[in-house]
Amino acid sequence: MSEHALDVNLADFQQHVLEESKQRPVVVDFWAPWCGPCKSLKPILEKLAAEYGGKFLLAKINSDDNQELAARYAVRGIPSVKAFIDGEPVDEFSGALPEGEVRAFLDRLVPSPADELRAQAAELRLAGDASAALQRLADASRLAPAHVGVRLDAAEIMLDLGEADEARRLLASVPDDADPRAQQLKARLQFVGTADADEAALSARVAADENDLEARLKLANLHVAAGRFEPGMAQLLEIVRRDRGFEDDIGRKTLLSVFTLLGGGELVSRYRRLLASALN
Repeated sequence: MSEHALDVNLADFQQHVLEESKQRPVVVDFWAPWCGPCKSLKPILEKLAAEYGGKFLLAKINSDDNQELAARYAVRGIPSVKAFIDGEPVDEFSGALPEGEVRAFLDRLVPSPADELRAQAAELRLAGDASAALQRLADASRLAPAHVGVRLDAAEIMLDLGEADEARRLLASVPDDADPRAQQLKARLQFVGTADADEAALSARVAADENDLEARLKLANLHVAAGRFEPGMAQLLEIVRRDRGFEDDIGRKTLLSVFTLLGGGELVSRYRRLLASALN
């Protein structure tokens, strides 16, 4: 038995599977001594556990001796292989698959070199080193040019830096349905650069003329760009109430962009209801 494969039972399942899967994927092999296909699959799993060098842990469970675990995870036939990440089963297969198919199963679980660089970039970004984070993402992009997550991470950093043109270039190559973040970042792009407007002057214009919708729109964009979403949404809603035809219904369209940017929550739900009321 290698250091990356071990026998597990009910007593240590919490430690070796559920807790360990918060650090790396854990692949659980439910087997039994009398099972012929189990004897074919077991050496393949052990070989790959050693080959992958700790990128996942192989936990082998004798289902005859651990029927409670087998029942808990709906093991109906063996061998049954279940993958755990963050304490939850995320993928599985049954039967003695050939090595190539087992390897493909594992590759879906184990972070690729590009994903590892992406994780390093995220840590650097949190530490405030945007330049080093972008370098890691550039390295990741060379390894995996089509990796959507890498492009979105880089675009998000560019938006943080106010580099709208570069963020726009990165986002242009990502379809809206490729990742939930794509639409959110594209919506955020709409507000980049608007935070430099003169808030006091715009507020004075609105106070002097409540129908100055151009000032309201600029003020709304300024609020959203600064992360003050509710006052921004209030201005956009007022534009809708006063003139839906203003700049081709831009009040409603921009408000929808803010909904996309925020993704959900009580504030979005409330303003969706207010918008629906304003439109009726």
